[in-house]
Amino acid sequence: MRIEASNATVRFGDAIALDGVDCAVRSGELVALIGPNGAGKSTLMRVLADLQPLHAGEARYDGKRARALGRGELARRVAFLAQDGEAHWPLRVDHLVGLGRLPHRRPFFGPGAADRAAVEAALAAADVAHLRARTLGALSGGERARVLLARALAVQAEILLADEPVAALDPLHQLQAMARLRAVAREGAGVVVVLHDLTLAVRFCDRLIVLAGGRVLADGPPAVLTDAVLAAAYGVEAARGEHLGEPFIVPWRASAGE
Repeated sequence: MRIEASNATVRFGDAIALDGVDCAVRSGELVALIGPNGAGKSTLMRVLADLQPLHAGEARYDGKRARALGRGELARRVAFLAQDGEAHWPLRVDHLVGLGRLPHRRPFFGPGAADRAAVEAALAAADVAHLRARTLGALSGGERARVLLARALAVQAEILLADEPVAALDPLHQLQAMARLRAVAREGAGVVVVLHDLTLAVRFCDRLIVLAGGRVLADGPPAVLTDAVLAAAYGVEAARGEHLGEPFIVPWRASAGE
């Protein structure tokens, strides 16, 4: 599947959140959407998920508008994990993760074998199988974040849009979550993830889209995150290196003039 946003423009009152953004994401790649606070990352994710109306431009799904696909097909093919996602009922963890299968189920029918298998795989992938009988209110913030990631994984969509899925996780679970998302992409799905950790972005992702001021500043392989792009997007200089053949990048100080 390919999702393409063309001239995507979103305003909130007098503020421009997205200003003529062009970008495309496709199955088989893990893309990091990065940039400073207020750059428009979450807004763009909602545009790609057909959850944010546009003031100008359009989003297309394999060349079709969302209306032409229909809500049911879009829900089966595109999964969205919101930043600070919530669940408003005291459901068991396994039942909550099972909600990710609703787009695939026939009305008034319970889960089938494929649904149960998808839920079990998602619970294991997010390392929450041992929490299956607990309710969301009895979990820590990081545990809740992993359960909500499992719900998104259970959809088994062609494109997974995940807004800051690792922000609340400890270092081990951040690494595990990024490895799982990379594996999902290698298995053929497309994954777009909003990240603030630049090392996770350059280490795990195939492509970076850098937003600043509601516009795309850079789009390409991790090498596009040059010193000039870092300074323009974040106003920082960074320390760079490699460990075991993989890159890391650490914001170190404000750029000259900041």
